[in-house]
Amino acid sequence: MIIKKILPLILLIAAFSCNSKQVTNAEDYNKYITTTVSQTDLLASAQIWTDKLEAAPNQFPYLGKRASAYTQLFNATGDIDYLIKAEDDLLEAIKVTNGKTTSYLKSLASNYVSQHRFKEALTVLEQAKANGDKINGTKKMLFDVHLELGNYIYAQAYLKDIKNTSDFDYLIRLAKWEDHNGNLEGAIENMEKATKIAESSNLKGMKQWAYTNSADFYGHAGDLDKSYNYFLKALALDPNDAYAKKGIAWIIYSHENNTEEALSILNHVTSYYKAPDYDLLKAEIAESQNNAQLKTEALENYQKAVSNKQYGDMYNGYNVTLYTDDLSLPKRALDLAKTEVANRPTPQSYDLLAWSYFKNGNVEEAIEIIETYVDGKTYEPAVLYHVAEIYKAAGKTEKVEPLKEELIASLYELGPLMKSKIQSL
Repeated sequence: MIIKKILPLILLIAAFSCNSKQVTNAEDYNKYITTTVSQTDLLASAQIWTDKLEAAPNQFPYLGKRASAYTQLFNATGDIDYLIKAEDDLLEAIKVTNGKTTSYLKSLASNYVSQHRFKEALTVLEQAKANGDKINGTKKMLFDVHLELGNYIYAQAYLKDIKNTSDFDYLIRLAKWEDHNGNLEGAIENMEKATKIAESSNLKGMKQWAYTNSADFYGHAGDLDKSYNYFLKALALDPNDAYAKKGIAWIIYSHENNTEEALSILNHVTSYYKAPDYDLLKAEIAESQNNAQLKTEALENYQKAVSNKQYGDMYNGYNVTLYTDDLSLPKRALDLAKTEVANRPTPQSYDLLAWSYFKNGNVEEAIEIIETYVDGKTYEPAVLYHVAEIYKAAGKTEKVEPLKEELIASLYELGPLMKSKIQSL
């Protein structure tokens, strides 16, 4: 979204002023941050299929059932071990069925997407497509993976192929496509249509997905009241939705500047949900408090978590930024950024590569990458900030000012720590 075309100058100035409007109300969400999370039922479900497999090892459908239970455990806890266990079961089921059961292939592809193994997901989906059954669902997933890989021509072709303006799955993908192209208004419009379908269907999972994604889109657009209310709707469906709680914590931190309350929510979430990036958010909030000890502890917790080899390349992007911006390890960042480009050659990955070269003092290489692979190809605020800094270092000041305006308007998304950095562009 080219923000400067839709926001008047007065709003850009207001973005640097103090946040005055209270969006959240603790009475709305307190009941969701005092809950005790139990994995008993999910663990029992996985154990049921384990017991059945032990009793009848030749019953391969039990592998798929147990993989589904493990996937639910991963979604509920963020524990990577469960995602890997699900992968193992799916690989075994596919082996036993000679790759002819499309549902197993699609489940494995979804698992690989969660692990950021997008090229492997694409290979599996091509196999599913060759099977010839359930083809429309396979094409939807092919759109997803091609979009993640930066294969935008293929993604667009699959989007056209599955077009159905009354289909939830099509509308959410159209919303993703519009967002990719910088048309946030169009993304929200289609997401709202999808949300109405989800609500009329009254399927919990569908509504949950619609609410959290609508909350994200409205947050990007700066409509924080709607963003907050959609997060609350998601929590009403699932009081343990870690992502929705993180979204509310971000509003409280970035918009309302209530760091203690934001940390309180995050501490609750991380008591049962183990995704490492939550510690990075804690570190950011600690830095805004000038709490060096808490920041160090949070970063150490993050690094300890991602040292688990089962994460593979899932946190490469986070690690590049950590090495360049916090730990002053630009050479390590460069190596990881090259790996990320090889795995996923998107404008965002090339931005990480350019930023790594920039932090290694190679402005010329950074500029070449930015101009070839990044500028004009993505509208993510964090990327635009890197682009602006690199242009500034290269003396291309005429390109910095319009980017600065967009970054000012995106300050909520970027967070309070970016305010002084943007001002100094």
